[in-house]
Amino acid sequence: MKKVSLGDRLEQIINELNSENFIKGKGLGNEIEYYIFDYDPKEEIMVREYVKYIIKEFNKVNSNRKIIEFDLYKMLIGFLKQEGDFEQIINLENREGKEYILEAVGTFVNSDIYCKIIKERSEDFDIIFLTGIGKVYPFMRSHNILNNLQQYLKKKPLVMFYPGEYSGQDLKLFKKFKDENYYRAFPLV
Repeated sequence: MKKVSLGDRLEQIINELNSENFIKGKGLGNEIEYYIFDYDPKEEIMVREYVKYIIKEFNKVNSNRKIIEFDLYKMLIGFLKQEGDFEQIINLENREGKEYILEAVGTFVNSDIYCKIIKERSEDFDIIFLTGIGKVYPFMRSHNILNNLQQYLKKKPLVMFYPGEYSGQDLKLFKKFKDENYYRAFPLV
């Protein structure tokens, strides 16, 4: 069986997002409308650029579907800066090392805070994109966000762009680190 290129898979995204089945969640058997687009981490830049293109195309004035992107890494940095701790964290990392920072930053990784912000800011949008999954690792794990978002988002499609592999049950970040099982999402293409 011929392997489909990343470029071909990326091009399929727009058709999928435009389909009525996607926006209405048809064929999901009353499951939550979570989709995962997995890709080789080496292709991160290509995926980032294409995500920007998709958002620009959909958010044109005459588009009937609007997309909002939440980059989990940028959100974490934003929280640290908002609390006035960003520079302190940089200095601590230089003095104490990365392991110390992992523990210190963990206090800012309350997934409920992220979920509430995602819910509030996405109200006027039709589709949610989650990005920055690889950049925010190991401070945040994707399955934690997906599990916690279930209580906040009802009937709004969410697409997580995942630098790794999704088997339909297992997430494997960077094709290396096995995440907890997550079986409630569907492959986007």
